[in-house]
Amino acid sequence: MPLRCSWCDTAYAFEGGQWRGIDSILDEVRAYGARHVCVTGGEPLAQRRCLDLLACLCDAGFDVSLETSGALDVSQVDPRVRRVVDIKAPGSGESARNRWDNLRHLTSRDQLKFVLADRADYDWAAAMLRERDLPSRCMVLFSPVYGALEPRALAEWILQDRLPVRLQVQLHKYLWGEVAGR
Repeated sequence: MPLRCSWCDTAYAFEGGQWRGIDSILDEVRAYGARHVCVTGGEPLAQRRCLDLLACLCDAGFDVSLETSGALDVSQVDPRVRRVVDIKAPGSGESARNRWDNLRHLTSRDQLKFVLADRADYDWAAAMLRERDLPSRCMVLFSPVYGALEPRALAEWILQDRLPVRLQVQLHKYLWGEVAGR
């Protein structure tokens, strides 16, 4: 079941949309000429044929990543797909829905992402990093909530605490701003 984080930026995906066949999607993806495909937007794993789509994209030769909320099982995702699994911090309003069992399915090529709204979220994420030895599993990303936590402040905290994480910003929001329907 999809989550409803307090800072969700894909609320447009909750309703509407259009039914598409996998062949139609593959044709459109090929037309872009890109090598990497990221399946995201709301919760892709809530879509009935998402696992089939991921496998077909891999079979077609694409480098594929999946961005998922972390609340649904990732064990059946094709091993060729890089899994980017969110860990919901308390500020999201959804931290009780974290599926911690997903950690055992991650490999060194996967990523865990913490989206952080404030210092309390940061402190919680840093504690999870240590308690669960997350950096030994895969790359860990800390991302500030756009408009709530300044990237510079988050970077300074990471450097001060010497955390083995990467800072990630939502680049699309800096390039195109918060555009409805994106």
